[in-house]
Amino acid sequence: MAQQASTLDRPRPAVRSRPRVDVPRIVMHGILTLVSLAFVMPLLIIVSASFSSESAISANGYSVLPRQFSTFAYRYVLDDPSAILRAYGVSILVTTVGTVASLAVMSMLAFSLAQRSYRLRRPLSFYVLFTMIFSGGLVPGYILITQYLHLQNTLLVLILPYLVSPWFVLLLRTFFSQLPDEILDAARVDGAGDWRLFTRIVLPLSKPALATVGLFVALVYWNDWWLGLLYITNDKLIPVQLFLYRILTNIDFVTSQSQFAGQSLDVPIQTLRAAIAVLAIGPIVVAFFFVQRFLIRGITVGGVKD
Repeated sequence: MAQQASTLDRPRPAVRSRPRVDVPRIVMHGILTLVSLAFVMPLLIIVSASFSSESAISANGYSVLPRQFSTFAYRYVLDDPSAILRAYGVSILVTTVGTVASLAVMSMLAFSLAQRSYRLRRPLSFYVLFTMIFSGGLVPGYILITQYLHLQNTLLVLILPYLVSPWFVLLLRTFFSQLPDEILDAARVDGAGDWRLFTRIVLPLSKPALATVGLFVALVYWNDWWLGLLYITNDKLIPVQLFLYRILTNIDFVTSQSQFAGQSLDVPIQTLRAAIAVLAIGPIVVAFFFVQRFLIRGITVGGVKD
């Protein structure tokens, strides 16, 4: 009996439980991986095509890895390095100044609209919404800029038209209205005015929203070639998008004219277009990595109704 009791009291070895396989999580990760690859693949194909030869693309089509590696497209586009570097400088300056100025103006306007005690809140909100739906059109804007403001052939003409976007103003207003009232009221009790409240409390709490909106505004400024085409005739002030657009249109024109004349022109059209695309999106892709950590929170801007 004593031996049996000691056997019963002896601790049993712990049974190791098998780790559970979370099938839904694995399936979800697999789906997201495939979706991510679907978004990345076109970019990889464009980069690969820019380093491939025209004959390889014509014979085998596009691929992820370059075929018959060649840098002729980049050497053709970068034939005059000073010109494209100057165009890059104009675009970087316009994008930087325009994004900072746009965020400053739109955030101040959105902060005013988020204040429930502001008397002109409703008419000003209607004015912002009205301009988002209706526009004066191309001709009145062109007359205003060229005949009255005289901004042609200046960098301001590349900045001012995109300075305020009604859609982004409403998004920032919604984000500002969701900030805790307790923090704002405590700052007012401590004697903080509207400007100090805006700069010391609201802006630091709104970094995700500002980073997200700033990224989209920077994309607008960086990708713009239309304003330069309308108002810039000085070659020293053209942005990089317009510079690359001119190269592409010149190539298309020469190619069409040679075909019309029955002559063959040995110009790598497909690889040139790919190289131009890579040169156009390269810097803005680098800027994306600096603000991507804010996108997860900032992408929900405006997700909760006021």
